[in-house]
Amino acid sequence: MVTLTYQERFKTLRGVFDSFTERTLFSLQSKGAFDELVSPLEVGKESNVFIAVKDGKKVIVKIYRMQNCDFNQMYDYIRKDPRYEFLKKQRRSIIIAWTQREYKNLLKAEKAKISSPKAISWKNHIVVEEFIGDENAAPQLKDTIPLDPEKFFEKIIVQLKNLFDAGLIHGDLSAFNILNHHNKPVLIDFSQATLTKTPNSPELLKRDIKNLLQFFRKLGIHKDEEKVFKRITERE
Repeated sequence: MVTLTYQERFKTLRGVFDSFTERTLFSLQSKGAFDELVSPLEVGKESNVFIAVKDGKKVIVKIYRMQNCDFNQMYDYIRKDPRYEFLKKQRRSIIIAWTQREYKNLLKAEKAKISSPKAISWKNHIVVEEFIGDENAAPQLKDTIPLDPEKFFEKIIVQLKNLFDAGLIHGDLSAFNILNHHNKPVLIDFSQATLTKTPNSPELLKRDIKNLLQFFRKLGIHKDEEKVFKRITERE
């Protein structure tokens, strides 16, 4: 049962455990999304990520901050997505839709067999997903260089190709939201992922590719941006 002990345990995280959040946590826990929150993993400007347990295994609980999120920027992104073109510009509605989109995108990525966290549950401004790691969370690519950068890069491109073929663009790809789990890439943070039929999807994909190439260039991997874009978008 979700109680004030959560607020007491993580009282330094102001604005996270308000009554709305507590009710949402209670609802998710009641339907079996997780058993208990364990510890904070990452405190961000717009969301806080916690480690929880479910049936003895770790899961991730991501809570978007209702008062701190830049909902204007969120609205600019999400209103172009055909799935949310009728969304009204209201803070709570936008943040809830943003969280729902992340959940839906994770489901879509899983169906496309993308290496990404599996979606477990969602409600309001909270999404519960698979924990990637062993005893500790898998490190971000920026912090752990793969043993074989060329092979790692190729695996990412295959993932982006599969994602595109499934009708989705990540939209916020960088070395910050690619995990290096046993020298295999895992894509995370799908809140900005959008459909390929979204008007600005080519622009977002090119930005993803540019970020990727800039990082791997430092590791001696030099690829042509247009050729990578073509490889991802061309139908076989």
